[in-house]
Amino acid sequence: MSPFDAAPCPIALANLRLADPLWLLAVLALPMVLWLRGRTRVSVLLVPFAAAWHRASIVAASNWTAGCAVAGLVLLIAALARPQKIEDKRDVRTQGFDIVLAIDLSGSMLSEDYEKDGERINRLQAIKPVIQAFIERRPSDRIGVVLFSGRAYTLAPLTTNHEWLAKQLERVKIGIIEDGTAIGDALGVAITRLDQSKQEANGRRKGAFIVLLTDGANNMGLITPMQSAQLAKARGIPIYTIGAGKDGLVPFPIFDDTGKKIGYRRIPADLDEGALKAIAETTGGRFFRAADTGTIESAFQAIDSSEKIEFQAKSYLLTTELFPWLAVPGLALFGAGAWLSRPR
Repeated sequence: MSPFDAAPCPIALANLRLADPLWLLAVLALPMVLWLRGRTRVSVLLVPFAAAWHRASIVAASNWTAGCAVAGLVLLIAALARPQKIEDKRDVRTQGFDIVLAIDLSGSMLSEDYEKDGERINRLQAIKPVIQAFIERRPSDRIGVVLFSGRAYTLAPLTTNHEWLAKQLERVKIGIIEDGTAIGDALGVAITRLDQSKQEANGRRKGAFIVLLTDGANNMGLITPMQSAQLAKARGIPIYTIGAGKDGLVPFPIFDDTGKKIGYRRIPADLDEGALKAIAETTGGRFFRAADTGTIESAFQAIDSSEKIEFQAKSYLLTTELFPWLAVPGLALFGAGAWLSRPR
């Protein structure tokens, strides 16, 4: 058992404490000792050097002797009270998930069937802030982003630099990739990224999963969504699928040659909900339908809670004894008092 654990009634101040504070009561006896010093019948046994203090011919030296002796006694008493410096240490292992977000940037994501503050917004504008919030809630995870439309590309590899990742997401816009919906290819690229991270991590990571967000059906690409799902299942990677947009006819903006929005036309929603459910069920993930901004947030919150690691840090105290820092100068002052009391 450490001295810190054995202290019967410690006194603590910030990160300092006294393990045996009862010794401080001895300081209360010093005024009595000084009063007895002035009496002519004081025994030398009561106070060291008491005889020298009474020599009228060396009054000045006696005062210095008394001062050194009292200061030395105070420091020694404080040392016996055992001051200690306490440091709280926490041992936390770095753990977390590897996550790839596969985001659809096909032209249909411009459909404005979402609302915010009473104004229409398109599907990409609706999901961006939710994705940002999801990333911020998972500081211990490595997160990457794959963008897809007619082709699939990696926007950001797996990284814990979430501030940088957020800046990359801010730059994302529809039209930077040729139009189409290559869901199978997007999942394939995401799986490849996770395979690479597994080799680099050497078993440090708890697991991995993919979040696929799309508003359409696969109509392009080299591999089918189910082929990618089977590949993810073989590697133990769950895929959470989120279907964006409302059913039926949705408002799609019309732009003039300068890029200015001049009106709307109605287009049918082509979300392949059955395929997204099959991908999720095959891999052990879940399917979510995000018909409005509220259900988008609910979907990401559900994913966040289902794939979460709870950390339990090991906490322990480091105790540093400060006894020598008081005892050594105390003994030095006591020795100085003895030297000053020597016979002239």
